[in-house]
Amino acid sequence: MNRDLHSPWLPQSSRKPRLRRLILLLVVVLSPIVLLLGVSAQYERSHGGACASCHEIWQPYSDWHTSSHRNVPCADCHGDVFTVKADFHIDNMRRVFTHLRGGAPARPRLRNKDVFEMVPRCQKCHQEEFADWRSSTHSASYADIFLDPRHNRRQLLMDDCLRCHGMYFNGAIRDLVSPVSTSGPWRLKSADLALQPAIPCLTCHQIHHEGATQGKFIQDQHTPSDQQEISRPSLALFDRREVVHVPIAELPLPKMLDGARPVPISPDQRQALCYQCHAPTSTRQVHSGDDRTPIGVHEGLSCLSCHLKHGQQTRPSCSTCHPRLSNCGIPVETMDTTFKNIKSLHNIHFVRCIDCHTHGVPKKPDLTHHPQRVQKD
Repeated sequence: MNRDLHSPWLPQSSRKPRLRRLILLLVVVLSPIVLLLGVSAQYERSHGGACASCHEIWQPYSDWHTSSHRNVPCADCHGDVFTVKADFHIDNMRRVFTHLRGGAPARPRLRNKDVFEMVPRCQKCHQEEFADWRSSTHSASYADIFLDPRHNRRQLLMDDCLRCHGMYFNGAIRDLVSPVSTSGPWRLKSADLALQPAIPCLTCHQIHHEGATQGKFIQDQHTPSDQQEISRPSLALFDRREVVHVPIAELPLPKMLDGARPVPISPDQRQALCYQCHAPTSTRQVHSGDDRTPIGVHEGLSCLSCHLKHGQQTRPSCSTCHPRLSNCGIPVETMDTTFKNIKSLHNIHFVRCIDCHTHGVPKKPDLTHHPQRVQKD
């Protein structure tokens, strides 16, 4: 008589191997989950200290303790056991096994993928800054930068493009775009990169850099103006070659030239970050390469005098500094410059009075005849 293999009348000796296999399968499947939960629970309990106590995370962990983000838990930026992303937990398991095998690097490095995941986490706290950045050209995607036919036909893509666009990309330009030629058509080798930002937040911000937390400015403290904070301590350039952030205090301001004439530039140290990408050629001549050093009527102004920090909008720049009328008596908003018309021949960075007043620069209006305000007792 044939009996069903699942029949309860199956001999006890036949059911034991099946039970052992079932238990072994459960152990294989559940062990990584139990290990992950245990590691995550210990990580949460120690606020990240458990990881730092025994391997290479100790340096970033120590830096975080003295940074302006020290009141932000590690999990808020790096995720935790409740993160609803399977690949996040798989990556963590991979890191654990890599460490147990002794293959962990001396210094942990963020991958492009990790940096992309940080962007929405920055947004949680810095919503206004994120909105400004998102609306600016600095939020351009990999497709915007590397699949631009007009640019790619004029200039061959090269590894140096990644110095500013794609600092965290793990590879060379040939690993990113195909073909590397001026003929095209061009495509990204990884379609997942198409909509990802080529200049994410961590390009210009070192999250673990030492510094005080952001405090509320209280006017009653009467802090002298020259002692008030100009920039956050996190402001730094990520150097792709060295794989480290360089604080703006260590970035040089270039010595610029207009022909043979040295050009005075603003001492605003924040510009040192701008100059890393908007740089002149080796001649150090203004308007060479991607340089935008102002000369002429705006000589000596800082980039941040006209460009908003994250949004880069320049609409209020004239009205912020000028009264309605300029020195020559013409409303500045109506002048023929790129402020009024982007196609104007008079670039706002380099325009001089003589460029428009070709027959001679008029004298400044005489304001001495204007009635004086009556002073009240």
